[in-house]
Amino acid sequence: MTQIDKSDLEAKLREIEGVVTEAEEQTLSRAKWVAVGAAALIVGVVALSIWRSRKNKIRVEVYKL
Repeated sequence: MTQIDKSDLEAKLREIEGVVTEAEEQTLSRAKWVAVGAAALIVGVVALSIWRSRKNKIRVEVYKL
């Protein structure tokens, strides 16, 4: 049976911390691109709806009797 020292545990935890840090950086990078894409999509939909509403505006004539 092998003995586990404090230094072994510290080394393994540092290794795990490095992997977690790399995964965090990749996830944040992807999240930023998803947020930018979602914002662009929302701006596009709002712009399209404004353009269509101006193009197909309903005109109502009111006559006073």
